[in-house]
Amino acid sequence: MTTAELHDQYVLGTYGRFPVSFTHGTGTEVWDEAGKRYLDFGSGIAVCSLGHAPAVMQQAMAEQSAKLIHCSNLYQIRPQAELAQWISDVAMERPGKTFFSNSGAEANDGLIKLARKRSFDLHGSETHKVNIVTCQQSFHGRTLGGIAATGQDKVKVGFDPLLPGFLHVPFNDCAALREAVDESTAAIMLEPVQGEGGIHTATPEFFQTADQLRDEFGCLIFFDEVQCGFGRTGDWCAWRTILRDSDFSVEPDAVSWAKGMGGGFPIGSFWVADEHAAHLGPGTHGSTYGGSPLASTVSLRVLKEIEDQGLCDQIAEKEELVRTTVQEWGLPLVTDVRGLGLLLGIVVDAQQAGGLYDPDSATPLSIQIVAECLRAGLLVVPAGPDVVRIIPPLNVNHSHLQEGLTILNSVLSRFATA
Repeated sequence: MTTAELHDQYVLGTYGRFPVSFTHGTGTEVWDEAGKRYLDFGSGIAVCSLGHAPAVMQQAMAEQSAKLIHCSNLYQIRPQAELAQWISDVAMERPGKTFFSNSGAEANDGLIKLARKRSFDLHGSETHKVNIVTCQQSFHGRTLGGIAATGQDKVKVGFDPLLPGFLHVPFNDCAALREAVDESTAAIMLEPVQGEGGIHTATPEFFQTADQLRDEFGCLIFFDEVQCGFGRTGDWCAWRTILRDSDFSVEPDAVSWAKGMGGGFPIGSFWVADEHAAHLGPGTHGSTYGGSPLASTVSLRVLKEIEDQGLCDQIAEKEELVRTTVQEWGLPLVTDVRGLGLLLGIVVDAQQAGGLYDPDSATPLSIQIVAECLRAGLLVVPAGPDVVRIIPPLNVNHSHLQEGLTILNSVLSRFATA
């Protein structure tokens, strides 16, 4: 049986999959079952921070798997503690504690539990705050808690009743955020850069408003950095990239991560500031596999490699190369380049499309472009109906970056109005 036939017969059809199966990769390159080479500018959706099959990950997996793969969280796990230390000391640069999960959705569920448990501890069962304010077009995972928090109706259809207590405001609308937050608010949860929602970047003013509301109402601020964190924007923390040239800073009470922190090995986490950590004590939260010796060892090796190679310092230059190159194309089809670092969205306008574009198809323009890029040997990812995401490995070299952009230009030109 072919891979497609195996999938059709045995795999639950929860994904709209493209008709290709990959067998191996190295760095930014991958090959399919027919031996065709592709450049991967999707990185497993911002996961493969160091590209495919990096030597440091292979070495870490080989060494640790020969010693101890799994150990229950009933016991102390040194690699887990060392990874948590690195997160507090290097990424966050402030005291705090980390819980380890297996995914970003699980990490965000942990943040939801933290908000409610803290409010319960402070205010009691009758008067504790339960509401969490998130943003429209946000994405916080596929669990029932995650889809309730997500500000997109399409992920909620068919799953009622949803977990109550979530309010969604327009992204970067300071007045709407101020109107939504009140004495019933337990937390404000924001993505510094909305990934699935179209690559929108939070403004400094939006962060400042959230900070003021925290002071006024005693709620918490959570940052969901599952997709944008750990170097993708040029800093360990995306909100610091955004606020780099601002006159003020904002520090969150908790942060969720996953995707790039493991370089492809499944791991997620959320960090909690020391002053709130005691609200999640023994018995309040758990994970069988979270923070295993193997996952923690691999994650720490990935993050240290990003640090040792100075990859964060190279991101701004690569971002500028993408932006300058796309601007030089002068394609009316492309109306904007959104995002930060190597989390960029090429915004396309269907009104300017022609050529290969099928306006009668139910398939959005972005997915039509992604499919044609696949045929041309480039992997990119849609982010809504009119955005094509560019998220290559952090260590992508200039030669591959230029080659991928050349392919993208060729494809977009074939979608442009003749």
